[in-house]
Amino acid sequence: MHNDGKVVPINRAQATPSPLARLPVVLLQVRDKAAQQLQQGLQELFDNADDTLFEMAEKARSTVDHHIFFEAMRDLRLKRKNFERVFMEQLFVAFANLGQARCSGAHLVPLVSYEAAPGTSADDVEKAVALEAMLGRVRHRDGLALGQLDARLSELLGRRLEDPENPLGPARLCEFFLQAGRSLGVEIRVKLVMLKLFEKYVLSDADLLYGEANQLLIATGVLPQLKTVPSRRAGGREAREHQHYTSQAMVAPPLDKSGQQAFSALQKLLVAVRGSVAPTLEASAEPQPIATRDLLRLLSHLQQYVPEPGGEDDFDLRNQLEQLLTRGSVKSGKSRVLEEADEDVTNLVAMLFEFMFDDSGVPDAFKALIARLQIPLLKVAVLDKSLFSCAEHPARRLLNDIASAVIGWSPPYDHPRDNLYLCIEQLVQRVLNEFVEDPAIFSQLLTTFSAFIAQERKRSERLERHTRDAEQERLQVEVARQRVAHVLNRRLVGKTLPPSVLQFVQQAWSQVLLVAVLKHGEQSLQWQAALRTVDELIWSVGLREDTEAGRRLLEQLPGLLKALRDGLAGAAFDPFSTREFFLRLQAMHVQPLDDEVLVEVREPFILGAGPPGADEPLPHDDPDLLKAKQLRAGTWVALQQNEAGTLRCKLTAIMPPADTYVFVSRAGLKVLEKSAGQLALAFKQGVLHALDDGPLFERALAAVVDNLRQLNRGK
Repeated sequence: MHNDGKVVPINRAQATPSPLARLPVVLLQVRDKAAQQLQQGLQELFDNADDTLFEMAEKARSTVDHHIFFEAMRDLRLKRKNFERVFMEQLFVAFANLGQARCSGAHLVPLVSYEAAPGTSADDVEKAVALEAMLGRVRHRDGLALGQLDARLSELLGRRLEDPENPLGPARLCEFFLQAGRSLGVEIRVKLVMLKLFEKYVLSDADLLYGEANQLLIATGVLPQLKTVPSRRAGGREAREHQHYTSQAMVAPPLDKSGQQAFSALQKLLVAVRGSVAPTLEASAEPQPIATRDLLRLLSHLQQYVPEPGGEDDFDLRNQLEQLLTRGSVKSGKSRVLEEADEDVTNLVAMLFEFMFDDSGVPDAFKALIARLQIPLLKVAVLDKSLFSCAEHPARRLLNDIASAVIGWSPPYDHPRDNLYLCIEQLVQRVLNEFVEDPAIFSQLLTTFSAFIAQERKRSERLERHTRDAEQERLQVEVARQRVAHVLNRRLVGKTLPPSVLQFVQQAWSQVLLVAVLKHGEQSLQWQAALRTVDELIWSVGLREDTEAGRRLLEQLPGLLKALRDGLAGAAFDPFSTREFFLRLQAMHVQPLDDEVLVEVREPFILGAGPPGADEPLPHDDPDLLKAKQLRAGTWVALQQNEAGTLRCKLTAIMPPADTYVFVSRAGLKVLEKSAGQLALAFKQGVLHALDDGPLFERALAAVVDNLRQLNRGK
């Protein structure tokens, strides 16, 4: 948890004499009124965060995501009061600092930059993009009221107040929110959710915040001549209660609507690969860029000749474009080249697809299908740069959803022409046939594909639950069998018994004990009674008539026989199948046994399949063993099998008591069962590796940006 030691508590902020002494009373009234409204907004935010995260957990595509959102709900509940306290403390400190000559402590919300220092994560970039978009929307919507508030505060303080210094400005409010949220141990998706909720429940009421503040200042004669800005809506927060708000709307903000800001940052990195797409002509030819509209026409032409999956020749996007440019250059007598921005887009899309072709998460059978989307995605990127900055862009989501759906596809377990393959093949063909320049086709196909996947996932989740339940029951039975075999072997090994009695105990009475332990447990009266009965049986056949115990046996025999019959009946044994045993038992009890008919029990018997073979012992800190133990339910893995190819499967559960790792296919059926030691050995041999099921486009973009940074540093 981050230390809040640098945050000044409210009581300290209020008690600091020098800054507050210089603040006019009306400014303290503005502060208190704003604090009341902001506190109300934060409370509403947290009241709705629980429902929002719960809905997202219910719609999660994986067990891992489901767990992430539920853990976030728990974290928010625990840290809510501290979050609100830190936010309000910073608000009071910011007002206190207005009494000083210049507010030097303002930390501006960072701008998005793909050219961040080494170590800056893609999460930080995405958060920065979201913040910039939020600030832009507030300034566009409420800029006039905010400008009037800045002017009135400047008049009141006797100096020019810059917008970032205004404690009620959107940048400062976002800064307070981010600082308060530093203690939350949540991942980037949850942080973006919280930012969107902050925008909805706090920043969306900025007009009311600025309106109240302006009215208080006007009432005391501060620049009353400025025309009052009317509120954007009547009812304010109350009107919002009637609006339907879903998690989909929440996680799909129009980040950097044009996408130009993010793309401009990327262009600084793409300088390193410029010149990759150029005609092969004499250097003396005069370069002449082709217009973007002409490039789109060229791409639409190429789109009609994208090869079918399984073709002999690979489709190299940049090479194909070079050939077209060369042809055009020969005809015109000039070196026809791409505009700088268009070449950057082309290089970026080509590099993204190169990553996808090498990505182990996508089965080879589907890489050929995804490859056919290169030109349509390039056309989308040329038309709409927000493809690179908005995670909810329909074309980007469609690609991600395809990759997510196929991660568990592994022939020969999946037929090469099954429903999933056919669905994606038809979807890709529709893009190639129908997409010219209207990107609406991607939204339509995304809706269709999402519905198809939802149905598939519903069936597989139902089978997966059944698989888990069946495996849990099977393992419980196996553990119970081992326990029964153990207690009987303790009683049998080393004893000399009649063969019929030994057979009865191992084959029949073991089942009575098994039923007792499964239905009632080892602490039950039924289990204890069954053990006493077998002890009495073994004792009874070892007695001699000439002993005192032997002479009393006839008195105890009826009770023993009844206990044996009752036990067998409780285990649903057919009485006719044990009739011969009881006849022999009675004969044993009424006449001496001949030593020749007895057998000595030397070896323990095994009930059922028996315990699994012991793994080769590995040190507890063995890296591959640690890797195996770090696997969590929902993780997809690929196991290279000899003649059967590669098996892709998902860890559905780690079953006690032996921590058995149970894996299922994408259909939800069990395909693999391993111990941690066996998984560690597979990791060592290089035949097993975990698959990254994160969004494909995001992983590709992060890898490409990293590669570009390295290229630029190497120059």
